[in-house]
Amino acid sequence: MIKKVSMITPSTRKYALVEFLTWLPVGLMIAPMVLLMSVRGLDIAQIGLVTAAYSITVVVLELPTGGLADVIGRRTVLAASAVFSVAGFTMTALAGTFWAFLAASLLKGVARALSSGPAQAWYVDGLHALEGPDADLKPGLAAGGAAGSVALAIGTLTGGVLPLLVSGESLAVPVWAGGGAALVLLFTVLLVMREPAKPVRPRFADVMRDVPVTIGGGFRLAVLDRGLGRLLLVAVTVGVLLNSIELLTPGRLAALTGRPETAGTIYAVVAAAGFAANAVGSSIAPAVARLARGSMRAVMLATVVTAASVGALAASVALDGVAGMAAAGAAYVVLFTGLAVSSLFRTELIHQRVASTQRATVMSVDSLQLQLGGMVSSLVLVPISAQVGTGGSWAVSAVITLSAALLYVRLPAARPAVAVPVRQPQ
Repeated sequence: MIKKVSMITPSTRKYALVEFLTWLPVGLMIAPMVLLMSVRGLDIAQIGLVTAAYSITVVVLELPTGGLADVIGRRTVLAASAVFSVAGFTMTALAGTFWAFLAASLLKGVARALSSGPAQAWYVDGLHALEGPDADLKPGLAAGGAAGSVALAIGTLTGGVLPLLVSGESLAVPVWAGGGAALVLLFTVLLVMREPAKPVRPRFADVMRDVPVTIGGGFRLAVLDRGLGRLLLVAVTVGVLLNSIELLTPGRLAALTGRPETAGTIYAVVAAAGFAANAVGSSIAPAVARLARGSMRAVMLATVVTAASVGALAASVALDGVAGMAAAGAAYVVLFTGLAVSSLFRTELIHQRVASTQRATVMSVDSLQLQLGGMVSSLVLVPISAQVGTGGSWAVSAVITLSAALLYVRLPAARPAVAVPVRQPQ
């Protein structure tokens, strides 16, 4: 059956705008966050605890918030995320103690968990309602992915430059800007994200009962659909890759430049280039699918390219000085371009297997898998870099990434997206 080709529609533009505003606050916070905590008196151990609190909050709430979005609606949950973001950024900008930063980190963790999946689920549901279950998701998902990556690139560069333009508590300025961007997100979500009214407004007790039931249904769906289970397992390998890249790259650049301060500036530029490459990858993904004659071939090709670029990054540790930085930067750009392409097609394949009533929940399961992969990398892969070196750890990441391509081989055909029954009628 030939899929309907979805052009860039008003709903696509709205989705891209929401994705841009969702990730802009995150980008603004990347460059100044650790430095802000440091100058306000936190030592490295306390900064680690604050960062860990954020990650733990996201992991604990990932599935409940996804289930909540499926029960009460995507618009309500994403608006709540924006409210928590405003509160978290405001508290961060004002914080002067470990406990204040910890509370702010918890608020931002809640916001991140709430924002994982609702916007994408809202867009896919709307497109399916307009064009049917065979609608082509690639143009819209590409637009959303590109918008989010552009926001991260702009936010990272802006967050690094703003402190240089003002005096006084300059490191707090990007954080205040992030809070303002989150406030804009709140009003945008309320204005542009429209959902069909539920026939019966759910009571609080019903919501609390239905959320765990919906989560259970999402897990059962992943178990019953072996293809979906494989697609979700790929997220673990992506989490391993991203975490090893993000944690080991700054140290590698510091070794190349000989100065941590210079390494920080270069890393901000490299990270922004990676986000920009991610945007390019999302934009060219539909064309890649046409050239590869299908999403399945395209996702496997992109996965192999990503693995090869990680291998090139590992090999670049043999180079010093400008040559080492140039090789690392080139590998970084190819890596994130390939990763964006593969991620878009994997997301499309997931949506083809999931019904609307469990869409946000399954996307939260996917995000949770990504977080778990990052935790595995932090506990195993990054520590062994002390023995095998940064290049050795990246080589292991390359092998793990390449193995993900095998999960697409003979992927079971997608069945019609039908919600798994999760309870008997009352």
